[in-house]
Amino acid sequence: MDTAALLAYFTGLQEHIVAGLAAFDGQPFLTDSWQRPEGGGGLTRLIEEGDFFERGGVNFSHVTGSHLPPSATAARPAFAGRAWEAMGVSLVLHPRNPYCPTAHMNVRCFIARKEAEDPIWWFGGGMDLTPYYGFEEDARHFHATCKQALAPFGADVHPRYKQWCDDYFFLKHRNEPRGVGGIFFDDLNEGGFDRCFGLTQAVGNAFLAAYLPIVERRRALPYGKRERDFQAYRRGRYVEFNLVWDRGTLFGLQSGGRTESILMSLPPLVKWRYDWKPEAGSAEEKLYTDFLKPRDWA
Repeated sequence: MDTAALLAYFTGLQEHIVAGLAAFDGQPFLTDSWQRPEGGGGLTRLIEEGDFFERGGVNFSHVTGSHLPPSATAARPAFAGRAWEAMGVSLVLHPRNPYCPTAHMNVRCFIARKEAEDPIWWFGGGMDLTPYYGFEEDARHFHATCKQALAPFGADVHPRYKQWCDDYFFLKHRNEPRGVGGIFFDDLNEGGFDRCFGLTQAVGNAFLAAYLPIVERRRALPYGKRERDFQAYRRGRYVEFNLVWDRGTLFGLQSGGRTESILMSLPPLVKWRYDWKPEAGSAEEKLYTDFLKPRDWA
């Protein structure tokens, strides 16, 4: 296993994505290098109060530990007690304009080691889109780009990863999806290391093409207090999912990760209301009736 190639790809991907996002926003991303006492470290690239992004982060981490935390062994009990190494890139972007969707992307590799045995490795990742005001053109573009990225790896891959995304990014306590989905995969190790690494690279490399054309189309749309208010309310669902259901957040916190970097995924302004319902026939209701339902967008 070529861990040097993994590191080179992930660090290069972070640099490439940050360059594209900074050029789009017009403001630079802050750079914060950090070390983890238990082993490893990372590089956080963050923007707050940018010209376009209200908050966003693109994180690289390469961390190690002596015992896998519970969140990593829940589906792999045989791996409990193994030393581990994890590396990858994770990003979340929260635009200020409510007509521009929040986006998330993650690509990662995990290695579990035990003395006198070959290391066990797997890849995971994906990307998903969370609009506040839905546009069919945007959802179709995002899903079509995901589908195209996965096409070289088999006709069955995109439908499986899309369904996995729909299932994963679902708030069980609200009985609703977080957004319009995308693709998600985990525990990927079939077909050999080169295939799995290639698929993971295809996902990471597709992100800017999937997201930037959408926000370019919507960034100049005018909005007011009503739209910002609804955006803040829907952002509450994002917070709920990340803190209650997201395995990556749980893994980071359980493994002694860097809290500031882990929680950079949370939006800066959020609002909760008691038993609120959108007005019938409104653009806000349309999000629920037309977009927060699994669909074959591509």
